[in-house]
Amino acid sequence: MNIGDKVRLVHGREEGIIYAFLPGNVVEIEIEDGFRIPVLRNEIVTISPVESQRLVKPFEAAKAADTVFRPQKVFGEKGIYLAFVAVNDRAVTVHLINNTDWMLPFTASSDHNQVRSGLGGGTLEPRSTQKLTELITKDFESWPVMEFTFLFYREGNYILPQPLHKRLKCRAQSFYKSKRSAPILNKDAFVYQLDEENLKTPEPGMKADISSQLRERMMEGAGTEPARIEKPEEVFDLHIEKITADFSGLSKEQILKKQLAAFENSLEQAIASGMDQITFIHGLGSGMLRDELHRRLSKNQHVNYFKDAQKEKFGYGATLVKIK
Repeated sequence: MNIGDKVRLVHGREEGIIYAFLPGNVVEIEIEDGFRIPVLRNEIVTISPVESQRLVKPFEAAKAADTVFRPQKVFGEKGIYLAFVAVNDRAVTVHLINNTDWMLPFTASSDHNQVRSGLGGGTLEPRSTQKLTELITKDFESWPVMEFTFLFYREGNYILPQPLHKRLKCRAQSFYKSKRSAPILNKDAFVYQLDEENLKTPEPGMKADISSQLRERMMEGAGTEPARIEKPEEVFDLHIEKITADFSGLSKEQILKKQLAAFENSLEQAIASGMDQITFIHGLGSGMLRDELHRRLSKNQHVNYFKDAQKEKFGYGATLVKIK
């Protein structure tokens, strides 16, 4: 085998081009859309030019040993944060954090009583931060709405994400629960992740002396106890009837979207709650859900490896994920 040879997985349907040879008898394969996956060398076979021209790609159920995938040099796709760092008992500085490998052209502005003010703009380099402004603690209730727009750029071939647009209004309940060490800054701060799919902020309604509470919590250092993260089930069923009761009118695309959202959410909960493994039941079907799960798992920096699991019970319709 040589770099550039076209190969097929022995125990799967994927085909691709040999991109690199890695230590441990592992070969890095570039499949469609430019994605690369690591595969054991004895789990691939070369495709002759004649076969690739004349034959339709076959689908064969895997019957031999597991194929174990180990992520390599993961590209950080998510991790855009806004951090409020206490400088004293009177003020906080506001920092924009790019903890991804994207270059982020961005604009940041504030909206206060329909008066718009620019906070910053330019390009935020990968794994970097930029200070935007300083806010007075006692004015917490009148802090402005902050608005952000991000574009995504990297060199080489990639699937372009949609531009990200977020508006954030700090509310006391969510603000208190967000205290933790800020990425890149490595300082205690009140942190919001801007590229979460659903950035939730409670409705206004707290009329207590918020400024004094906020100042006290900042200066105490301990802050509030972090919100407790519930562990998902160790075996998580992704069949649509297990996710939602109302699925009769959903198209195949909508069903797949809900299944992937449930997968992402339960995987993040498993990682955040300290679980060392989780099994996803995805079934066989067309193989589309399994393939997409494996593609996403291969790029997740918190995943040690993953493989087909519980074959005696689910056949090849389940995947075991080992978490770092």
